[in-house]
Amino acid sequence: MDTLVVYFTKFGNTQQVAEAIAESLKVSGATRVVEAGDLSEGELEAADLVVMGTPTHNMNLPKPVKPVFERFPKRILRGKPVAAFDTSYRMSWFLNRFTASKRLSSKLRKLGGKRVLPPETFIVEGREGPLAEGELERAGEWGRAILDKVDH
Repeated sequence: MDTLVVYFTKFGNTQQVAEAIAESLKVSGATRVVEAGDLSEGELEAADLVVMGTPTHNMNLPKPVKPVFERFPKRILRGKPVAAFDTSYRMSWFLNRFTASKRLSSKLRKLGGKRVLPPETFIVEGREGPLAEGELERAGEWGRAILDKVDH
C-alpha cells in the first residue's frame, strides 16, 4: 500500500505527530511524509491511503492550508481511505467540536475520500508546545488503528 502523510506545522508539533503516524504505517508499504505546501496532484493520485494533519488555529484550519484544497480536482481521492488529525491545546468540551481535524476531514471527504476513523486531536502544552507526554506514542497507536480499519 502506498501511504501519504501530509502535514502543515507552525511550531513543529504537527510534523512530529505526522512522522510518528508515518512510522507506524510503514509496515503496510511505502509511506511518504509531505508538507502540505509541497503536496502535488500526482502524489494524491498515487496514494492508496491519505492521512493529513494541521494545528488548530483560531478553532479552524490554518489560513495557509485552505488554498491547498483548491489546487486539486474535485474527487481526486475518490473512494480512497482518508484520516485527519490536528494538534491543539486542551479545550473545553464545548470548544472541542471546533478543531482543525474535523474541518480537515470534511475537506478530504469533499475530494472524494472515505473516512476510516473519526478525526483525532493530539494535545500540546500551551499554545506552541511541546507535545503533551505520551502523544507521540498515541499517534503511533492511532496509525495502527487506521491500518486495522483499512485492512478489514
